[in-house]
Amino acid sequence: MGRVYENISKEQARWIVKQPMFFVATAAPDAHVNVSQRGLNTFRVLGPNRVAWLDLTGSGVEIIAHLRADGRITLMFCAFEGLPKILRLYGRGARTWRRRIR
Repeated sequence: MGRVYENISKEQARWIVKQPMFFVATAAPDAHVNVSQRGLNTFRVLGPNRVAWLDLTGSGVEIIAHLRADGRITLMFCAFEGLPKILRLYGRGARTWRRRIR
């Protein structure tokens, strides 16, 4: 049976960042559900209730549209080695852009 946690623990954060890939799922009213794989060591746990990743592997246009329309997002991590384990993060997402100024 699954458990629900209020925060990402330090142990969970260490496990999350070791995973080679993860899955992003979004949906919006009257739209298809979108599920995409991501990886390339771009995911970071910023705090007990905050995460981020650099989206390099796809256009992300559908993810952006869903986040603007509804905001809901689910991230799923699963073990590819060792004991079976699945961890899902449910939350609200935002697409942010940062530009480096020289």
